[in-house]
Order: sequence, then C-alpha cells, then structure tokens
Amino acid sequence: MTQLHDTTESIKGKHLTQDERAPQTINNEIKRGTVRQIPRQKQNGKTYDYAYHAYDPGYAQTRYETRRIHSGRRPKWSRSNTFVDWADTQMLDHHWSPDAVIGAAKQRDMCPAELIPCTTTLYNWIDRHMMRTKNIHLSEKLSRNTKSKTRKDREHQRDLGPSIAERPDEVESRETFGHWEIDTVIGSKHKDDAALLTLAERQTRFEVLLKIDGKNAQPVTEAIESLVERAGDHMPSLFKTITSDNGSEFSALHDTLKHVTDVYFARPFASYERGTSENQHKRIRRFIPKGQSISSISDRQIQSIQRWMNDYPRKILEYRTPHERFAQAMQHTQPTHSA
Repeated sequence: MTQLHDTTESIKGKHLTQDERAPQTINNEIKRGTVRQIPRQKQNGKTYDYAYHAYDPGYAQTRYETRRIHSGRRPKWSRSNTFVDWADTQMLDHHWSPDAVIGAAKQRDMCPAELIPCTTTLYNWIDRHMMRTKNIHLSEKLSRNTKSKTRKDREHQRDLGPSIAERPDEVESRETFGHWEIDTVIGSKHKDDAALLTLAERQTRFEVLLKIDGKNAQPVTEAIESLVERAGDHMPSLFKTITSDNGSEFSALHDTLKHVTDVYFARPFASYERGTSENQHKRIRRFIPKGQSISSISDRQIQSIQRWMNDYPRKILEYRTPHERFAQAMQHTQPTHSA
C-alpha cells in the first residue's frame, strides 16, 4: 500500500518510489532473491559443507522477468500465426478492411474461434505494429458523417420522371431482389474523358460497371439499351425498379425504360437517398482516384475492379459476398417456360 504523508490513503496501480518502500515490499524482494548457498571446505582430509541463505540481486531480477513472461494468458496474436499471416494477406494483397477480415475468418472457420480477435483488437494490433499491415494500407477508417440528411427542395428543380417518394416501400426496406441504383463516376474533368456507368442492386450489393464514352445522355442511353438487350427474358425479374439522380446524363432514362421497368428519381442534392451507390463509389475510388483519366483504364481493368467488389465479404451480408447473394437471388427469379 502506498501511503501519502501520515495518512493510509492508497493509490492503485502506482509503483513505489524510493521514499515509499514499505516493509512488506522489501520482504517480498528479499524472499524473491534469496538463494541457498553451500560452500565446501576441506580440512584434515575431510570435506565439510556449510549451508546458508543469501540475497542475490541477479537471481531476484531473473525470477521477476520469468514470472512476468508467464503471467496471465498469452495474447491471441502470439498464439495464432496462421490467422495473422492470413489477415495480412487479405488486407495487403486484396485490400480488405479489418472488419471484413474478422467476419470472413469467423464465417469460413479459418482457425479456432478463441484465436480470432474482434475488429477493434485487430485495429489495435495494427496500431501497435504487431502486423505487416500498417494504417497507411487501410483506405477505410471508421468515420461519422455529421452532415445533415435533410435539405429543402430547391425551386426550379429538374423533373425527369417519377419521384423517389412514389417508390414502393419494399425498395427502401431491401426486402426483395431486383431494385437497382444507377449513377456515373468520372475521372478527370476533361470533356472528352470516358466515364463509368454504375448499377448497384440494393439487396445483394452486386455491382455492374460499364465504361461509356462520356458523362452525357447519349452514351448512358446506349449502354442501358445494350443492357436491356443482354438481360433478355430476365429483364422483368432482374430489373424491377431503377433509381437515379437528376443528372442531365439520365434525362432520357425514363423514356428509354418506360415499357421495361419502373424508374424513379431522387431529389436534387440528396445523395443519401441513393446510399448503396455512394458506398460503392468509395470502393471504386480505391482503384480510380479523382482526377485519374478513365479513358486510360482498360475494359479488363474495369472488370477486375467489378470482380473485386463482388467478391468482397460484407458485414451487411453476414460476411457473404455480393456475388454469392446475387447467385442465390437469381435462382429464385429464373423465367419459367411453358411446355
């Protein structure tokens, strides 16, 4: 117990100073460092052993350090090299977040459950340099969006079709499959640069990336017409609704799809109404930062980005991948053909 002046008030967790050494502390130290000495002497042809106990500071320090090493449980990171190596590989080579690593490890039974840390612990290991992964390698950090999600509708806003307010409740709740959000991603601001047309399925988070000639109505319309043609008989069950923003590039979207599917438009300056697209774009920006020309990116590279996004385990999907969820949903939406 550490004493303050003439009181007996104790301070927990504080080491003793030189002036605060209590008798019990000294006794413990002497006990820890006491060793039995047996000197041997020869006299008149006989050998005599004399046993006595003495304090050895070196022995005391060795015993202290040994007990510290073996005290308590070994940390998880020191007991599971397999998990640590696998986690580093996923974060460094496949750009997974720590949360995705933990979720997938549990989902796939990578190692015994007691050796898999929680997400916060994995972040701590990274902060304490216990892994090859460093904070600089993590493109996503837990953050809060403090911006207000309410805006007054501006006057003279563009009216391209039915408002998102008319959209069925099942779309908002993600209870059913086949409801998509459409958007564009630009690279450089050069007027001749290509753009990406993105479509994200709200329930499964499955992503489709299409490289188009620019961010205007004509290439968007041509890409949509091509998509409808490729979907064929699957179109009614695969694309039940599409939600867009009020960008001029989508000015012909409603007329193009009015006989195919229902199209709804979010209110201006309300990107939060298309949250799936916004989150997906953050992942795209890992590979295509703002300012980089999309024209310089090959179709093969874009397909690689799409494949990475669809094979990424998501917490919201119970650490399944969008690809897995999409395949499951498609099994239940196959068109029926009468004999």
